[in-house]
Amino acid sequence: MSMIVNGFLCMSETEETVRVDKWLWAARFFKTRSLASRAATGGKVFLNGQRCKPSKAVVEGDELCVHRGPVTHTVIIVELSNRRGPARIAQSLYEETEQSIQNRKEQKEERTMFFAGQTVPAKRPGKRDRRKIKEFIRKGE
Repeated sequence: MSMIVNGFLCMSETEETVRVDKWLWAARFFKTRSLASRAATGGKVFLNGQRCKPSKAVVEGDELCVHRGPVTHTVIIVELSNRRGPARIAQSLYEETEQSIQNRKEQKEERTMFFAGQTVPAKRPGKRDRRKIKEFIRKGE
């Protein structure tokens, strides 16, 4: 239950909430709060299956789905914090679901298999190499 004390809106201990962008920053999902806010605005953050804005309040037990590049994290909020601390404390703020861990492993394997067959040349092609490449392309046409 919230109450007004000396003209300020205060939250009681039983109903503590934190903004989703502050929590994502404190849990070290994003390096800055503005990046967390931008991700929430851009539709990369889902709270309990619903797309959310940066100012949305989170409580303990909420399910948060965060898309960062090719990786998707699905976590359950265990503790609330609006202050950024050490990485070990940040990891204790949430618990990742088993399905999320499994999906991330599969995505990592897919990415490694995709890049496994590609070889990177040791150096840029020289003049002679470029001539050979052009000749090869002309013969292929």
